[in-house]
Amino acid sequence: MEFTVSGVVVAPWVPPLVAFAISFFTSMGGVSGAFLLLPFQMSVLGYTTPSVSATNQLFNIVAIPSGVWRYIREGRMVWPLTWVVIVATLPGVLIGAVMRVRYLPDPRSFKLFAAGVLLYIGVRMAADLVGRRRVRTAAGSAEERFQKMVASHQHRVAESGEALPAVVVRRFSATRIEYEFYGDSFEFSTLGISALAFVVGIIGGIYGIGGGAIMAPFFVSIFGLPVYTVAGAALMGTLITSVAGVVIYSWMGVGPDWGLGLLFGIGGAAGMYCGARAQKFVPARAIKVMLCLVIVVTAIRYVVEFMGYCAS
Repeated sequence: MEFTVSGVVVAPWVPPLVAFAISFFTSMGGVSGAFLLLPFQMSVLGYTTPSVSATNQLFNIVAIPSGVWRYIREGRMVWPLTWVVIVATLPGVLIGAVMRVRYLPDPRSFKLFAAGVLLYIGVRMAADLVGRRRVRTAAGSAEERFQKMVASHQHRVAESGEALPAVVVRRFSATRIEYEFYGDSFEFSTLGISALAFVVGIIGGIYGIGGGAIMAPFFVSIFGLPVYTVAGAALMGTLITSVAGVVIYSWMGVGPDWGLGLLFGIGGAAGMYCGARAQKFVPARAIKVMLCLVIVVTAIRYVVEFMGYCAS
């Protein structure tokens, strides 16, 4: 099957299958999987024009709602965090889209930029994982209690439909956000999250992943928030900013490949729903290790490919 916008020729069952496999695992950490679909499209399918970023964001629009709905249903959506991410990343996505089209159209430069972003996130998460072996954090203890409750109640919940306790928001103001999760309180600066989300929005606009997707590793590693509570907010932020990204890219004349993006999105929707449903049964450390490994390996591959370009 040939897709006219991207020029990609691939069997129609391949994009949904790849998207399902990626999204099932990444959605557990609040990441849509678009950051892994990008190297697949560029390196495997040969889709290297700037519209690949818009196609990635179209994938987010189709795929993310199923995962978000699951996190809302299970009471693990921190709405104040979600709204701050959306408001702060939207202007960043606009700036990032302009930078991608005007200053980073060459796939060689784009791959090096992407490698730098991913490598920083991966190293930061690795340092956080090693450090937490020695330091017991509130996020860690809350995550452990959540896992124990899931393990002890999973059969009863499955049979009766009884819901697990939800996240409770204690404070939401222009300066501070505070919420409670399984006996521990988590408080952080609203302005700090906003500033970080704005910068990440720029990066996400360039990279074509909506902005919010990069937020999950930052929430976990920098702000020390439990991964079970940030996944929904990160995905919702990615969804909203991806809508803006597709509109902006289309307005600039580099709209998505609709057919390819929809096929990726269909597989991603199924993967995200299953991943969001399965997340509570997976240890938090395993989710973080998985995200860290995937991000670092992808970054290293981009650097190797860039060096290959330079050598030739």
